Amino acid sequence: MKLKKIFALFALITVCLSTTYAQQQVIDKVVAVVGKNIIMQSEIEEQYLQYRLQGGIKGSAQSIRCEILEDQLFRKLMLNQAELDSIEVTDDQVESEMEYRIRYYLSQLGSQEKVEKYFNKTMSEIKEELRTIIKDQKLIEEVQRGIVSGVSATPGDVREFYNSIPKDSIPMVNAQYEIAQLVKKPPITLDEKLAVKDRLYGLRNRILKGERFSTLALLYSEDPGSAKKGGELGFQGRGELVPEFEAAAFALKDGEISEVIETEYGFHILQLIERRGDYVNVRHILLTVKVSPEALQKAYDQLDSIANLIRKDSITFDQAVKMFSDEDDKVNGGYLVNPNSGSTLFSAEDLDQQVSVVVNRLQVGEVSNPVPMKTKNDKDAYRLLIIKRKTTPHKANLKEDYALIQQWTMQKLRQDAINKWIKDKSSKAYVKISEDYCDCDFQFEWKTN
Repeated sequence: MKLKKIFALFALITVCLSTTYAQQQVIDKVVAVVGKNIIMQSEIEEQYLQYRLQGGIKGSAQSIRCEILEDQLFRKLMLNQAELDSIEVTDDQVESEMEYRIRYYLSQLGSQEKVEKYFNKTMSEIKEELRTIIKDQKLIEEVQRGIVSGVSATPGDVREFYNSIPKDSIPMVNAQYEIAQLVKKPPITLDEKLAVKDRLYGLRNRILKGERFSTLALLYSEDPGSAKKGGELGFQGRGELVPEFEAAAFALKDGEISEVIETEYGFHILQLIERRGDYVNVRHILLTVKVSPEALQKAYDQLDSIANLIRKDSITFDQAVKMFSDEDDKVNGGYLVNPNSGSTLFSAEDLDQQVSVVVNRLQVGEVSNPVPMKTKNDKDAYRLLIIKRKTTPHKANLKEDYALIQQWTMQKLRQDAINKWIKDKSSKAYVKISEDYCDCDFQFEWKTN
């Protein structure tokens, strides 16, 4: 496991929170210095133990420690550059990210006590360690962003990169699909909205009369993420919440209950737990407005009629999308966009399960029957799907896979920019490495002082 791709791997080191090293009886010491930044033996050991836990490590223990040290040297070199460039990270940025990670730990482990037991630290110790890790990470990200900001891949770069790949090493590309959709979103009536608001006002009145907000959130809220926590969301900063929700949250006083507000997700009532500057922690109860069975059936029938017209060649799928689709993607023909690549091509593993099941039954150009779906705001709807194009498994080529090869080219150019930066900065910065690591086969020549 040679850690050659520093550009991709250094971030992994920065997000790790030690759980086991404190239990090891090892005498700590400084093993390297970059500028004013030191690297301790404990940092190497913590990462080494994490790699061991992952399994599949190849190479001697010392060679792996050498690779970890080089990643740490790179990280400290970037922190040194951040200081030279006077790059700053605000306390609010750090606190927001720290609270986000604490919420994640709590959601995964279940309680503060379990989090503290897992890390063998108090919550205050965990937060303090996270603050340091996060601040360093954000400084590194800013330096990294500056290094690669001017990197771009021209068509000539893409061709040159592709032609540089040995013919017997050109990667295989699995079958890929281009898929389009035509969506019908059943309307929600005013009466249905008023019925949900009335239910929520009833819950609000019960809270005002003395019932606990958290208990009613647990019993009735339709936000599965927060309901089990009594509706508590944890600290959220400005810009992290939908506008209507954010405005209501920041307008509340401690313990105050909001009026019923509407967002794209449904209707809410909020209770402010605590506010810290531009961050708030609130409880909320969400009730969603359900699409009626009658409206859903009408959407199904409409799409079924449209599908029959397409099959009879009375209208093309593209024309039908423009005329009838309720989704914003109608402007680009209803093409689905792969969130992993930003392109319209999907490999089989990129497709969600529901789409995959439908696509496996279709031929290219064949339109599906109406398929149930959930919209972005979790409302029931129906859609038609069609395979616009399907490629067969093949070796990557510029004609069919230009976007993919362009991504590979960008990765290489960014790595080249990182490598060039390291060679330049490591020769100018103050670097001192312990004799314990003088035999390491580093990727870069770290000039020691």
